[in-house]
Amino acid sequence: MSNKRSNSFRQAILQGNRRLCSKALLEETGLSLSQRLIRHVAYETLPREIDRKWYYDSYTCCPPPWFMITITIVAFFLYNGVVLDRFVLQVTHPLYLKNALLYHPQLRAQAWRYLTYIFMHAGIEHLGLNVVLQLLVGVPLEMVHGAVRISFVYVAGVVAGSLAVSVADMTAPVVGSSGGVYALVSAHLANIVMNWSGMKCQFKLLRMAVALICMSFEFGRAVWLRFHPSAYPPCPHPSFMAHLGGVVVGITLGVIILRNYEQRLQDQTLWWIFLSIYVIFVLFAIFWNIFAYSLLDLKLPPPP
Repeated sequence: MSNKRSNSFRQAILQGNRRLCSKALLEETGLSLSQRLIRHVAYETLPREIDRKWYYDSYTCCPPPWFMITITIVAFFLYNGVVLDRFVLQVTHPLYLKNALLYHPQLRAQAWRYLTYIFMHAGIEHLGLNVVLQLLVGVPLEMVHGAVRISFVYVAGVVAGSLAVSVADMTAPVVGSSGGVYALVSAHLANIVMNWSGMKCQFKLLRMAVALICMSFEFGRAVWLRFHPSAYPPCPHPSFMAHLGGVVVGITLGVIILRNYEQRLQDQTLWWIFLSIYVIFVLFAIFWNIFAYSLLDLKLPPPP
């Protein structure tokens, strides 16, 4: 990833250091609503005052945080416009597996399903919680770190989630954007913990507790649903392993990408180490999907 701080920014810091350090950004008065929002996002996501001031002075909302908003709108459209009228993604309905987007072990050769499963959810409560976390955490992160970095973390979490299911829970389908959402949220929370003293967001301990409770509730619901007897056997319930895949991506790749604006040498080294581990896992999962299913004596659910 390229360094967010350009040479012109470093030169501006050297020339205007006295002005930048004269007063904390939080003490600025007479700000408009949009300026207060930008300042709030800076204090929510950045651990150093100099980074907050640079972000506040340079942010123009061009481009806007389009990636997270687009993903959310598409998820709502597909769920409500295409599926919800027949309730086929309610797991108590016998037809919830009959769509071309979710991941199904019998249809794992259709590679697009490893990504498109994020647009289908097992119930309106599943969709609602993922959308709330996606917007509350993903949009501010994209405003600060840009669409390229955030989309990379999100998509890496999504792919890791479906591949983790194909390796560790081989007989289950997958629905929901929890892999990508958990990657972003866990990266953000890990970044706060690593820079605890520098983070000046209000009620940070309470906010972390609320986020962890929401994530734990949704994960617990997914675990309970996975092992709860299906109302229409042999249609299995969705797996919960995608959540864990997203968390692992968030606290490895995500932390390195979101940690600081100014990348240091050790950060770049860790970035390549974690990226290599991720690529190795993806290659392992691909070969696992090609060979392991035929070698193991598994009773896979019938194709939808």
